Amino acid sequence: IIVAVGNDSQFRKFCEALGKTELGVDPRFATNSNRIRNRSDLIPLLEPLVKTRSRDAWVEALEAAGIPCGPINNIDQVFENPQVKARGIKVEIPHELAGKVPQVASPMRFSETPIEYRVAPPTLGQHNEYVLRELLGMSPEDVERLRQQNVIDQ
Repeated sequence: IIVAVGNDSQFRKFCEALGKTELGVDPRFATNSNRIRNRSDLIPLLEPLVKTRSRDAWVEALEAAGIPCGPINNIDQVFENPQVKARGIKVEIPHELAGKVPQVASPMRFSETPIEYRVAPPTLGQHNEYVLRELLGMSPEDVERLRQQNVIDQ
């Protein structure tokens, strides 16, 4: 989860939700500046508490307490989200080496000019020559030297 405790009042509510009200009034942590200064003491106190519940249980409890928070999703969870599905955020683009490659669609929607997805992501080093020679003005010898030094892909 990600928790956005933006002020001292929210921190006290957060501590209440954790079942550790005393942390919210502890002078080391009562103010934002003190929490930053004493972060190395605070984090080890919070970690075991957060580990006592599942991600979804914490999100539910913290939202109910008015604490800004949200789940951190893996890629599969992102693409299974109902809003992501409804917005058509996942697109698959044909790739010469990988078959179809899942990509994140643009969140913008234009009624008259729909976005087209024509080019798959490049392979590692695919555009090295163009970037180094055409955009950065390197000589063919300089580019070859980078290859020999394993700075760029062979």
